[in-house]
Amino acid sequence: MKYKLIIDKDAEEEIVATVHAPSALTRQIEDLIRSFSGEDCLMGYGEAEMRKLAFSEIECITVLDRKVMAIDGTGNRYRIQDRLRDLEERLPSYFIRINKSTLANEHRIARFDAAFSGGVDAVFQCGYREYVSRRCFVEIRRRYEGI
Repeated sequence: MKYKLIIDKDAEEEIVATVHAPSALTRQIEDLIRSFSGEDCLMGYGEAEMRKLAFSEIECITVLDRKVMAIDGTGNRYRIQDRLRDLEERLPSYFIRINKSTLANEHRIARFDAAFSGGVDAVFQCGYREYVSRRCFVEIRRRYEGI
């Protein structure tokens, strides 16, 4: 692996990493860059409060009653102003799509449970459950097999 750091006060700051495949190291680099640039949180709106939600404390982001909601580690729900597809581009790589209307923080998934209908549910650390679509589950399995 090669590493090159060029310090030029007149140039625009840019970070470029060329890798063969994503790894734990590339995820850590991505997290570090996001936290340094201030892009490591979302604004969430509760019933009586507005609060910054760090990416690491968000269990999942889902659509409930046609509203984009973030669920934190204690199970509290916060309204998010952004659309789900816009958030998917902004969020770190450890947020994975588990169905058409949910992005999950893979670090906060406690387990996957088989459902009676033959499907699979993701169970988060706060106790919230969300179904995992078959198409997304195939991608999740590929991701975990690549570790």
